[in-house]
Amino acid sequence: MDEIEVRLVKLEPMRIICFNGFGKEPESLAYSKMIAWAKAKGLFTDGKEHRFFGYNNPDPTPGSPNYGYDVWVSVDETIQPDGEARLIEFTSGLYAVTRCEVHNPWEDIPAAWKKLVNWVEHSKYRCTTHLCLEEHIGVETLEGGEFTLDLFLPIVE
Repeated sequence: MDEIEVRLVKLEPMRIICFNGFGKEPESLAYSKMIAWAKAKGLFTDGKEHRFFGYNNPDPTPGSPNYGYDVWVSVDETIQPDGEARLIEFTSGLYAVTRCEVHNPWEDIPAAWKKLVNWVEHSKYRCTTHLCLEEHIGVETLEGGEFTLDLFLPIVE
């Protein structure tokens, strides 16, 4: 089995603004919407910590090149949704987390997810039903190029 570094993380409740993209490459569409909105709101320069997550919604289906992807940005109570932005109150959850350095998204991300699932299957934990999340590390890389993700696989003991 390939070695993988995994940490256990309890995500605390967060107030989230969400954008959806749908199509052959929905991640870039969803991130483009979120980045434009966040820049207009001053979120990249407000001095506050914002976290950026994404996940498939809806998942890919056999026979179709199209699927959806939701992008989240964490915000405080002073930020209100408008336009396509949706407000989500994330409750919390326990996750197995691993870091993924992404050079080729179509290879690196699925390979890292596979290793993380394999790690959970051979641990005392089991997968559960809350969302699998991909956290984008570093706001400076949101607009393309190589980037880093933390993959969050929901677990229970």
